[in-house]
Amino acid sequence: MSLTALEQHSACTSILIGRSATADGSVIIGRNEDSKAAWPKHFVAHPAKTATETPYFESKDTGVRIPLPLASLAYTATPEWTDQFGVFEEDGINSANVAMSATESAYANARVLAYDPLVPAGIAEEAMVTVVLPYIETARAGVQRLGQMIEQYGTSESNGILFADQQEAWYMETVTGHLWVAQRIPDNGYAVVANQLAIQEIKCDQPDQFLMASQLVPFAEKHHFWQADTPFNVRAIFGTKRADDLIYNTPRVWDGQRQLTPSVSQDPESFDLPFIQYPDQSIQLDQAMTILGSHFQGTTFDPAGTTPITKHYRPISLAKTQEAHLLQLRNDVPTPISGLHWLALGVAAESIFVPFYAGITKTPANYQIGGATYDEQSAYWTYKLLGVLVDSHYTQFQPQLADLQRQVYSHLLGHLAQTDRQAQTLTGLALTNCLNQAGIDQAAYAEKAVKKLTAQLITTATDLSPLNFKTDANL
Repeated sequence: MSLTALEQHSACTSILIGRSATADGSVIIGRNEDSKAAWPKHFVAHPAKTATETPYFESKDTGVRIPLPLASLAYTATPEWTDQFGVFEEDGINSANVAMSATESAYANARVLAYDPLVPAGIAEEAMVTVVLPYIETARAGVQRLGQMIEQYGTSESNGILFADQQEAWYMETVTGHLWVAQRIPDNGYAVVANQLAIQEIKCDQPDQFLMASQLVPFAEKHHFWQADTPFNVRAIFGTKRADDLIYNTPRVWDGQRQLTPSVSQDPESFDLPFIQYPDQSIQLDQAMTILGSHFQGTTFDPAGTTPITKHYRPISLAKTQEAHLLQLRNDVPTPISGLHWLALGVAAESIFVPFYAGITKTPANYQIGGATYDEQSAYWTYKLLGVLVDSHYTQFQPQLADLQRQVYSHLLGHLAQTDRQAQTLTGLALTNCLNQAGIDQAAYAEKAVKKLTAQLITTATDLSPLNFKTDANL
């Protein structure tokens, strides 16, 4: 598949961090949702439901029809502005403090797809969060539920799916039409994934670390892709090694790992970058934000840098990012306030990550609106406008944006600490109201700061026109 074809698909970058690798003991998963430069996302909170008859999900994307359990948990999600092509809820945290992000698009090789092709009428990215997240109480259960569906219905895409709870982070890959595999991220490790099948050697006798379709290994052996008594390397067996990968995919993994593990020297054009890496120091949440906002800054590959780039690589943060999220499951606060859904609408490098408690029952009104054309009332378009303005005079405006991002993040962290203390004295409806109000206040603060900077940049830009000419002040 050509680079042009790759760019026509959803092409994201993901990060997963184990609880011992983070500074505060959180488990964190996150992803940039990359598809179109102007395609709004909304943010919603679904209530728990109990049906009297078996409900069904029917996909507008593939047509697959799936029966669902009678009872569903409450959960947050970021659906598309329109459901014309499907819901694409993409990411969220449920009321059992389980987080899910789906999907990281990937590509299997032609050899394996010849014997188990993708299923056009199977389950796809569009449906995964909706049919899995409301029905699971652990990250491991999420892998198992989706795995059963892949085996039963097949999938129309090769994808990576992220799961987390307060104890574990898991990365799952659908490697052919009906086969899948998942690996637990070591507590002291992390993974950065970029549109390739990433999992390497697996151990079938370690179910606490690896889960897989029952036919995964027999399939590979039957079709002579693997020989018994040799390492079973999923990436080598099912993945791709194309020239495009070295421009589009591996440099992003390198970029993430060079920032979190600078002690290890690697080549951005290497097919052997490790799936699991270990940080030189404990990872702070804002470092994960920096990774999702990264565009090779500090290197000669930065497309927004002030010096000519030496090679054009696809960066992590992209103009086509619809939203970026970090789903944080904390272990230093009580369970009812553990989950935080950090959401940056638009391009991660030019937006603000705003935290929302997983226990909310409503989201800000301006996070629930916005269509395909600019709407000044929409939170998505508020952040996109700021990004467009910064892009117009990047060298001059980006430092002001960076100052704003740091100032707002500091305020949001302080506000979270205050809310955490207050929330620990509350229960029931009072607690829910407190968490709802915190999300509304945090979003409003960030929006006000963004609009203030937007006004300043518009004012400054009026005198940066190419039609300017140096004249006498009196003329």
